[in-house]
Amino acid sequence: MQRRSDCPITCTLDLIGDRWTLIVLRDLLFLNKSKFEEFLASPERISTSVLTDRLHKLEKAGLIEKSPYSTHRLRMTYSPTERGRTLTPVLHEIVKWGRRNFEDTVIFSAEQHAYDKE
Repeated sequence: MQRRSDCPITCTLDLIGDRWTLIVLRDLLFLNKSKFEEFLASPERISTSVLTDRLHKLEKAGLIEKSPYSTHRLRMTYSPTERGRTLTPVLHEIVKWGRRNFEDTVIFSAEQHAYDKE
């Protein structure tokens, strides 16, 4: 990926700052989703083409890895890499900021459990 600048904020936003990537990471890191159809079932309703693109982008960046879970060659499971797991505290801070600044926000029970573990 070509950088727009050497600013670490810009570089990070270029990787995870779009509308969907943090949602995919939330589902992976906090809600333990690992299969394509599980990501599609999220309430935000990501499209299949966008999900495919984001999973590929995250894999290429070394934040997730995929492996087959069935004899069918297209059935993959996704898991965070060590580098991907380093984003967990970042997501926790986003949760804390959102809870302070938006009334009536809700976090999923699995997300709360992951949040409480930190």
